[in-house]
Amino acid sequence: MINILAVYGSQRRKDNTATLLKHAIQGARDADAQVEEILPRDLKMSPCLEIYGCKKSGRCAIRDDFQGVHDQLIACDGLILASPIFFYTVSAHTKILMDRCQALWVKKYRIDKTPYGQWEAKRKGLFYFRGCDKGKEAV
Repeated sequence: MINILAVYGSQRRKDNTATLLKHAIQGARDADAQVEEILPRDLKMSPCLEIYGCKKSGRCAIRDDFQGVHDQLIACDGLILASPIFFYTVSAHTKILMDRCQALWVKKYRIDKTPYGQWEAKRKGLFYFRGCDKGKEAV
């Protein structure tokens, strides 16, 4: 069975981004995938503090809820990430999660010394994002 990790990057539980992600999750479940859902807004995650503890083991040195997310990211076969767009970038919660994934990059390229462009993808990903603009009159 395929295991998918679905990340709700929105601050609101019932916005358009959540609706998009729920449809993707239902499609995955209809295809017999097991889906775990996480909401970064409900987790206690510090932003990356750039203390470079990850250079030793490939794991972030900050002890908070990201440690569990790290394990889920490693274990999943696929990732679905959904985020609204604020000021032309992902939500703050999504950005914290993405920045903390730096430890995964360090593990792959610094510790395991995987040559750039010579690794084989082990999982697939899907990124839903949603944004809107009311034009130049918007405040």
